[in-house]
Amino acid sequence: MSHPRLSLENILEASQIIDPMFLHSPQYRAESLEGEVGFELWVKLETLNPIRSFKGRGADYFVQKKLETLKEGLICASAGNFGQGLAYSCRKYGIPLIVYASVNANPLKLERMRFFGAEVRLHGTDFDAAKLEAKRVALLSGQIMVEDGLEPLISEGAGSIAVELLQAGVPFDAVLIPLGNGAVLGGMARWIKAHSPHTRVIGVAASGAPCMEVSWRTGQVTSTPTMQTIADGIGTRIPIPEALEDLQNTIDDIWLITDAEMLQAMKTAHLELGVVLEPSGAVALAGAMKLERKFKSQLEGKKVGVIFCGSNLTPSQMEAWLSI
Repeated sequence: MSHPRLSLENILEASQIIDPMFLHSPQYRAESLEGEVGFELWVKLETLNPIRSFKGRGADYFVQKKLETLKEGLICASAGNFGQGLAYSCRKYGIPLIVYASVNANPLKLERMRFFGAEVRLHGTDFDAAKLEAKRVALLSGQIMVEDGLEPLISEGAGSIAVELLQAGVPFDAVLIPLGNGAVLGGMARWIKAHSPHTRVIGVAASGAPCMEVSWRTGQVTSTPTMQTIADGIGTRIPIPEALEDLQNTIDDIWLITDAEMLQAMKTAHLELGVVLEPSGAVALAGAMKLERKFKSQLEGKKVGVIFCGSNLTPSQMEAWLSI
C-alpha cells in the first residue's frame, strides 16, 4: 500500500494549534433520539463557532502552516462554509482572499464571506463551475489557489475533529461523517482507523450528488453531468482523485441520503436537541435515522458517533425547512 497522503502527526498538531474558536466542540450523548434509532447515539456539534461550521479547522491550519507564502493573497472556490473559514483566518493574518462561488450560492453564506473580508466573485450555476473558473483565473494571474479536498493540510485540520471525538473514551462501533469533496471524511477516517481500528467509518453523501460514492465503489473517478440536492455544502459533481485515494483502506462504506431524509433529520435535531442544522450539516444524522434494514442492522445496539457539521440557513430556509 502506498504511503498515506494525510499525516497523523499533522492531524495531532492541528488539534493543538488551530484557532481555539474552532477547537473542543461539544460532544454528548443524544439520549432523546435513542428510542427512535435503536442504538447509543453521540453527537459532535461543529456549529457553535464564528462561521457555524467545521470548515474553520482546516482553513486555519492551512493558513498557519503556509503563512509565509500567502502574503500576496489567495484564491479559492466555495459553496460558502469553506470560504467563510478561509476568510476568517485570512483576515486574522492580513491575507487578501478572493472566493469564487456559484450564482445560486446560499445568500447568507455569501454575505458572511464578505463580512469576514473576502472578495466574492459569482460564476456558474453550481460549485464545480465556480471552482473551474477560480482555477482558470489563478492560472492566468499566477495567484495561489487552495482547493478544499485537494490540499492535505485542510483535510488534516478537519481530522482534528476525530482526535477530540476519541478523547472522550467512548468505544465507538461506528462513526457517521458527511461526505462532499472528502476533506472531513478523509481526515477523520485517517485518525480513527489508526487509533480505533475496530470502528466502522461510514461516509454519508447526498443521493443527488453521488459522484464520490460512485467513484469509491467502482475505483474509477466518475463525474456526473449535474447534481440535484438542497445540501449545497456537499453538492459536488466532479470528484477530487486525491481525496478518493485518502478514502481507500480507511472507510468502510458510503451511504446515500435523500433530501427528504435530510429535512426530516433537520427537524428532528431542532425539536429534540434544540440544534439548527443546514441539510449538509444534518446528513450524518439522516444516515443514523435511516430505517431501511440494510442500514439499521449495521448500527442496532451499537455505540455510534455522528458529526453535525454546519448550520448556515437563511431565514426563508428556516421557515420552509424547520416549520412543523
